[in-house]
Amino acid sequence: MLSWLLQVYRTPSTLHTASVNSIGFAPQELGLILACASSDGTVSIVQLTQEGNWETSKISNAHAIGVTAVSWAPAVPAGGLVASSPPTAVVRRLCTAGCDNTIKVWHNAEAGWSLEATLTGHTDWVRDAAWAPNLGLPVNTIASAGQDGKVIAWVEQTDGSWQNKVVNDFKVPVWKVSWSVAGNILAVSDGNNVITLWKETLDGVWQQVVQ
Repeated sequence: MLSWLLQVYRTPSTLHTASVNSIGFAPQELGLILACASSDGTVSIVQLTQEGNWETSKISNAHAIGVTAVSWAPAVPAGGLVASSPPTAVVRRLCTAGCDNTIKVWHNAEAGWSLEATLTGHTDWVRDAAWAPNLGLPVNTIASAGQDGKVIAWVEQTDGSWQNKVVNDFKVPVWKVSWSVAGNILAVSDGNNVITLWKETLDGVWQQVVQ
């Protein structure tokens, strides 16, 4: 038995009333924070305080029928690494996917978590959502995977709206999406028992990466 295999924390039994379907640690710049997406329709935030205590909070009614996935935004603002002056604050945002066929974007401030945007484009449950690393580049991108067979890329515009483009229609349920570390290649797993890699060309067309 390895000595480090020790349980350091267990969430309260009352935190969620149904299955927890997805968990994700926040970027290290935000501290030790974990987001948890549940079939009870809520997202819990579990945080280690400076005093060494674990605290929990909730985004209630995130998705009424259930939350399937959660993903954090990069802590560095889009374009922050190439800006003329360093960013003044880290970004506290995340996205969630749900059984209501939507993706939602959330922002955390002193008053707590608030809804920024609801992204509609799927016609069935959204099984997964992943916020792309941006390495400081001036773009925010989210990929979503749907029971309807579609993978959609969502790009935030300068006015705060989100423009979507279908990466591919797989014609079978799509289960997971995951970005490469650089945020320029998207991996997709689908109901055909296949994993494919996709990349956007300079003219905005998504193409499958082949040998």
